[in-house]
Amino acid sequence: MKAITICQPYAWLITLPETDPRHKRVENRTWPTRYRGPLLIHAGKSRDWLDTWEDITPQEVAALQYGVIVAKANLTACLPLAEIRHGRYPDRLCWLSGHQHAEGPFCWVLEDVMPLEPMPCTGARGLWDYWPPAPALEAAGPLFGETQ
Repeated sequence: MKAITICQPYAWLITLPETDPRHKRVENRTWPTRYRGPLLIHAGKSRDWLDTWEDITPQEVAALQYGVIVAKANLTACLPLAEIRHGRYPDRLCWLSGHQHAEGPFCWVLEDVMPLEPMPCTGARGLWDYWPPAPALEAAGPLFGETQ
């Protein structure tokens, strides 16, 4: 399964429900990907970005976990921010043009986000393959496109 490492608190923001105004359903990268499908969200070990997000309480900062898989999502699109802002995409993606987390230059659109019990894991750069132990994978539930 494909995975991507994301610094905290951004990995945590992805796990928030859509009812929370801080939720993040777009990941910004300097490079595009043609990959579409299931994607594990890995919270990296870096703490460099903690000071960039003001709307997070000290209790939430203390609860952040590092070096773990925190969610699975479905990567449904990878779009250049410049084209999003020029209105070149369908109505279902128009929310991206003014979204607080859409910073580009490439916006990876995440749907069907499901928080997981944190699973320790060493991350990697770029889009990487994750092969969890069978019990961990089973505990995460069915993956997109799979039936039980």
